[in-house]
Amino acid sequence: MTSPAQQSGPAAATADRAAYVAVLVFPILVLAGGAAGYFFAPTIQQASGWTNTLLGLVMFGMGLTLRPVDFALVAKRPVPIAVGVAAQYIVMPLLALLVSWLLQLPPEIAAGVILVGCAPGGTASNVVTFLARGDVAVSVTMTSISTLLAPLLTPLLTLWLAGQYMPLDGASMAMSIVMIVLIPVIAGIVVRLVLARLVERLLPVLPWLSVLGIATIVAIVVSGSADRIVQAGLLVLLAVAIHNVLGYTLGYLIGRVTGQPVPVRRATAVEVGMQNSGLAAGLAAQYMSPLAALPGAVFSVWHNLSGAVFALLCRRADARAAARSALAEDNDAARVRS
Repeated sequence: MTSPAQQSGPAAATADRAAYVAVLVFPILVLAGGAAGYFFAPTIQQASGWTNTLLGLVMFGMGLTLRPVDFALVAKRPVPIAVGVAAQYIVMPLLALLVSWLLQLPPEIAAGVILVGCAPGGTASNVVTFLARGDVAVSVTMTSISTLLAPLLTPLLTLWLAGQYMPLDGASMAMSIVMIVLIPVIAGIVVRLVLARLVERLLPVLPWLSVLGIATIVAIVVSGSADRIVQAGLLVLLAVAIHNVLGYTLGYLIGRVTGQPVPVRRATAVEVGMQNSGLAAGLAAQYMSPLAALPGAVFSVWHNLSGAVFALLCRRADARAAARSALAEDNDAARVRS
């Protein structure tokens, strides 16, 4: 991903339009998957055994987008990376627990919300960071590191925080994350190193293949809880929205308190607020219950929409700052002339 600072003129405008299309069309495709799962539940439920395979393919696609330079940034700029990854695995799990308590969520939904909070960063966070004029390189590295840590931290945190709501098999969950996250991501990195030219030609298509995989996962998840969506849907949406917005807010504040520049603050906010909800939905469906997988499915739609709004707010803030700067320059020039 090329940062906005590296582009200008028509190239930057084209990149912006493409990124906005991706962020806004992705939730539409995911919603379509959810609708299919709801209206054709018996048929789609027959594909429930494909969830892990689809997740593995999505994570393999993520691996194809990564390069060694994405990890080298850890050595060059360790502070913002460490701050972002730590916030990802501290802020979001604790916020999920707080939201579950405040809303008095039913046990299955609470466990699902907590699992979303314990998931690594979502790949869409990199596109949203680009749109928000944040530090894209930092965002990509945060996502990569949090994903590689997921086999250890996601099951441990989920077992600790969600175990009070329902019994969980942390060891099996960890092994699943190794199989459907760690190994596919590493395989994707290796394939890109070996077949660099071929992968470069495929890069524009990979995000769309990933979202089709996530949309299919959402359809399977929804099909498993179609009979309970009507009564649980609004409560889940409220929990997901509060969780996500608080994640953006605290992520930005943490970046500010630790003295990071504005682009890094924005990257941290997006990285903390956006989760790999497809992974959470798949794990919940396998190790919890169909209803527990619903928060992950809803988060898959919501965080792209809220991410687009966050990016617009950041751009408006930049426009206001530019206008103030221009006005100050005009005033200075007028004083000099007088």
